[in-house]
Amino acid sequence: MGKVILDMSMSLDGFIAGPNVNCKQGLGEGGEVLHEWLFSGDIPSKFNDFFKLSRTNREVFDKSFKTTGALIAGRRTFDLTSGWGGSYPIQGIPVFVLTHDPPKEIPRGETAFTFVSDGIVSAVKQAKAAAEKNNVQVMGGAITAQQCIKANLVDEILIHLVPVLLGKGIRLFDPIGPEKIQLEKGDVIETADVTHLRYRILNSRNT
Repeated sequence: MGKVILDMSMSLDGFIAGPNVNCKQGLGEGGEVLHEWLFSGDIPSKFNDFFKLSRTNREVFDKSFKTTGALIAGRRTFDLTSGWGGSYPIQGIPVFVLTHDPPKEIPRGETAFTFVSDGIVSAVKQAKAAAEKNNVQVMGGAITAQQCIKANLVDEILIHLVPVLLGKGIRLFDPIGPEKIQLEKGDVIETADVTHLRYRILNSRNT
């Protein structure tokens, strides 16, 4: 059985986007710095040559998607990206979108989208079934990520920690509830522009 992995780029002070997020600024004001590591090299990803990374960053990025069988995102992320034009940048991976109001029209493309309106537990269950033995990656939206953590559905957290203090914007872990969540440190991979930190959640419902 695959794992449920929360995978996010984050500033040192805990933000995954800057303020004033909108369709023209999907990462908010100044938030684009959080994804610069995806384009700071000259080695294309094996999955999409749109991403050009340093050698080490490419290894981390490609390793993650090599073992990913399904993605979970929030409706806001879907809307901000205009549904990725119907084709998520990594082909062949179904995307499950958590929403109370499924869209009437979906952009035509290569990606299979499923809109889940009966909660995060159902979204994870459906994504895990689609992923089979591969991992489910939670990659879109702080609220969706927080719901997964609160429900103890996340097995691992992979943070791409960018050396910047945004000061304001959207925080990844605020709020996630009063209960302590015990973590076990995994890989720590440092590069010039980002540090990749992997943690295992010890009290996950899936373990």
